[in-house]
Amino acid sequence: MDSNSEKCQQNGYKLLHKGGATVRGLLHILSTTLLSLLIPLSFLLLARLTTARYLLSVFDNFPTQNPNSPLSLLFLYAKPTVIYLLVPIASVSALINGLIGKFKLLSGSPPPAATVGFRLCLYGAWIFLCVLQICVALGIEGSIAAGFDGSEFGQEKSLLCRIVFFFGLHETTAFGAAVVVKPVVDDTIFGFTREEGWAEKVATAVSFGGLWWWKLRYEVEALAVVPEMKRELMMKIGVEDFIGWWLYYLTVTIGMVRVVKGVIWVVMILTCRRRWRRVKGNDGGDLWSNEDNV
Repeated sequence: MDSNSEKCQQNGYKLLHKGGATVRGLLHILSTTLLSLLIPLSFLLLARLTTARYLLSVFDNFPTQNPNSPLSLLFLYAKPTVIYLLVPIASVSALINGLIGKFKLLSGSPPPAATVGFRLCLYGAWIFLCVLQICVALGIEGSIAAGFDGSEFGQEKSLLCRIVFFFGLHETTAFGAAVVVKPVVDDTIFGFTREEGWAEKVATAVSFGGLWWWKLRYEVEALAVVPEMKRELMMKIGVEDFIGWWLYYLTVTIGMVRVVKGVIWVVMILTCRRRWRRVKGNDGGDLWSNEDNV
């Protein structure tokens, strides 16, 4: 009886441990996915801010749904300087990453000598995510309260430009998820960082695709369209309009880098494939040799 009870307890502990590991894994994937969407949501917020500023400059008494709502007033009249600083930092970093290689600041378990620097980078990632989440949450809720969106200016660019921008924004989102979001979530849930798995990548890609199809593809082009409309109408183009226009085409550049690297990779696979041929050995066995086709 004693041995049976001990076995039952051990089996119970194993099941409990596996169940806890499964829950932690699911929580890790969910947290990583939701926080990874902060970057595309930031672009959505910037597009709505650009649209709101344009409509308010054209129509003095543009109607809003809740003109006296605190969130609505915050969205309409606050100076969103922080969001205009954080998003370019993420985009420029993603472009540098695509051109010269991957950032390794928060990748893998840090060596003992780099623990201080690693923790400082991790604290910086925490601050970045917290500030970005506050700005995005208040801004999106404020835009909903005010009734603003950028769908009036969507689908103005060519199909090729939209496709390249999609790849660029996905690359920026994946970069932020791997370099900033995942190390923070790893440290919170597991107490250490680990290599990125396929589940996080798939969940992030699917979530980004859903957000793009639902909202982004209709509104994000306002970042580039509104400044161009202002230029045609001889209206004053502010610093925020220029930053939004620059961010749009910076993301297009990131997408072009991604597409070119993908084409080069495919060409290298096709031109450097190995041709295997079967040769009979002296003992009658099968030998294999290969030749490079270049």
